[in-house]
Amino acid sequence: QVQLVESGGGLVQPGGSLRLSCAASGRTFGNYAMAWFRQAPGKEREFVAAISRTGVYTYYTDNVQGRFTISRDNAKNTVYLQMNSLKPEDTAVYFCAALKSSFYSGGYIYPAQCNFWGQGTQVTVSL
Repeated sequence: QVQLVESGGGLVQPGGSLRLSCAASGRTFGNYAMAWFRQAPGKEREFVAAISRTGVYTYYTDNVQGRFTISRDNAKNTVYLQMNSLKPEDTAVYFCAALKSSFYSGGYIYPAQCNFWGQGTQVTVSL
């Protein structure tokens, strides 16, 4: 069992930056590959980025590639999402999730591939 708590969301102007954090409980955080998703009002939950257990492998959806960076600190039981050059279309509730499979070497992740979720943090990009 892993409990996840996101933080770091807020209101930012277009072109600005935010860093989201996802703190995990338990001593088994390092056994989980992790992912970030987002969900805008009226839309389905969308995959954003994922990272392997050790951080060697990462993967980004095309619309955030080059702007967002996922990272993790297993000693702090935390995964991060650095978001730069934010656009209004990035506005959403952002969720972190732990993948069911401990093995991850890159590629798109669907919500059904995750079994633990945080409660989400709101990111709003607006003037």
